[in-house]
Amino acid sequence: MTPDDKPQIAQDMKSQTEGSMIEISSLDNILRDIDSGEINELAVVAEGEEKTTWFVWILVMCCTISGLLFGYDTGVISGALVTIGSDLGPLALSNGQKELITSSTTLGALLGGLVAGVLSDWTGRRLVLGVADVIFIAGAITQAVCHTVWSMIGGRFLIGIGVGLAACIAPLYIQELSPTRLRGRMVVLNVVMITLGQVIAYGIGAGFSNVTGGWRWMVGLGAVPAALQIVFLFFLPESPRILLRRGDKAAAHAIMKKIYAFAKPEEVDLKIKVLHITVKRSVEITESTTFFQRFKSMVLDPVNRRALIVGCGMQAFQQLCGFNTLMYYSATLFKEIGFNQPTAVGLIVSGTNFIFTLVALTWIDKIGRRKIMVWSAPGMVFGLTFASISFHFLTKKTGGDLVDGTTYSTTWSALVLLSMILFVASYAAGLGNVPWQQGELFSLEVRGIGTSLATATNWAGNLLIGATYLSLMAKITPAGAFGFYAGLCLLGWIFVLACFPETAGLSLEEVKLVFRDGFGIKKSYELRQRKKEIRAREKVRKEDSVVAEQVKEAKMLE
Repeated sequence: MTPDDKPQIAQDMKSQTEGSMIEISSLDNILRDIDSGEINELAVVAEGEEKTTWFVWILVMCCTISGLLFGYDTGVISGALVTIGSDLGPLALSNGQKELITSSTTLGALLGGLVAGVLSDWTGRRLVLGVADVIFIAGAITQAVCHTVWSMIGGRFLIGIGVGLAACIAPLYIQELSPTRLRGRMVVLNVVMITLGQVIAYGIGAGFSNVTGGWRWMVGLGAVPAALQIVFLFFLPESPRILLRRGDKAAAHAIMKKIYAFAKPEEVDLKIKVLHITVKRSVEITESTTFFQRFKSMVLDPVNRRALIVGCGMQAFQQLCGFNTLMYYSATLFKEIGFNQPTAVGLIVSGTNFIFTLVALTWIDKIGRRKIMVWSAPGMVFGLTFASISFHFLTKKTGGDLVDGTTYSTTWSALVLLSMILFVASYAAGLGNVPWQQGELFSLEVRGIGTSLATATNWAGNLLIGATYLSLMAKITPAGAFGFYAGLCLLGWIFVLACFPETAGLSLEEVKLVFRDGFGIKKSYELRQRKKEIRAREKVRKEDSVVAEQVKEAKMLE
């Protein structure tokens, strides 16, 4: 920041403070934050931040097609695996071939996620989503026309790259285009679309389960929403932060006016000014350091390191809990325990996931990310423990192993399904969406690197779980496997209690303040409380002002 910037920003903040009587505890603290590259948005709260314009809704819904594709292409393989039969050469796919087909998607997503954030810092968020769509289309067509196991693996790998790009960039793009107070809810909409995509995948899988070659339609239909999003991307704006990095202040201002349509012009101007200072600081850091130096700062800088630990830790927790094994193998599992329509039963699980993600959509910004995680994680531990016990009694007569074709107790089979529903409901309410708020943990100059590393952690965990699930079930029995996942969930819950701060209601620029001293669990609540107090005082001031104006008018009439 140049020496001339600070007095100008101070004067603008002072003018807003005097004009709208917004109470700020200390202007010096705000200016100190600007000097360090951070903006305390307590000074620039705009009217109507809690309201969402049609512009934001349309923009977010177009972005969330990426989530729909993510959900569809990861969920559709469950139904496809039980209907492929001998279409790929072998009379039936072996467990090893199923794991290869499934894990190839995850390997592609790991590579895509690893480069997505860094690539988007260079090209912009919108272009990366377009590249992901092209890859989705190529992968869907490759799968639909393949006739060998290895060509199927190649198609799934392509899909995985698209999933990795979309999973990283869609939440980040939405976060940077959403009002502060609604940012969590907007990102959860992407997760809602992921779960909706899984529901659609299971529904289409059930519809084509008895059609010869129906699995080709299942995987090929994934090209349709990708093609739609490519068209929509021509009409979507770039992130204001990316536009400011490119020096296009006019375009960024125009977008911010649409995002904060209910704010006063001077409030939008001030938001742009403080955002510009942050971006300017980020550009200065980027231009004065190499990519390798910024990458090292993720580990060596205590603030970045704590953010990275939280981001990667939450993504690891999301995958190591074992949830995605249900998405990939639920139809196979339910077929083995005796259900006649396994894909249709899997639809119950994906439907539960969708419904309880809507619960998170409603409450994530009101209750907060941390509280949702603290309350929902024990439900996951209980559900998986219940599943382990149910599998133990279900498979007693077969020595603890699941033997395809065996007639199992319908009571214990039903209890297995119930345990899965309890686990999935708890997962969807918290862990299924909270880790994807990862973009808000990192400052702008390392946001691409941080989100890439966190997303790569997600897919590395997914690869580990997806590639070992069937083998783990065979080695330590289903009861042992689900008991193992329950233990990992317990460790994840302890991690949340110890390290995960509350970020709801804090601006993207404020979140970094949380990690200055430790993991900031107490600091995050203090920041949130300060913002609530300021808003409460401003509300009272406005009410008093209205009353005073009414009294004045009454006296004039007298």
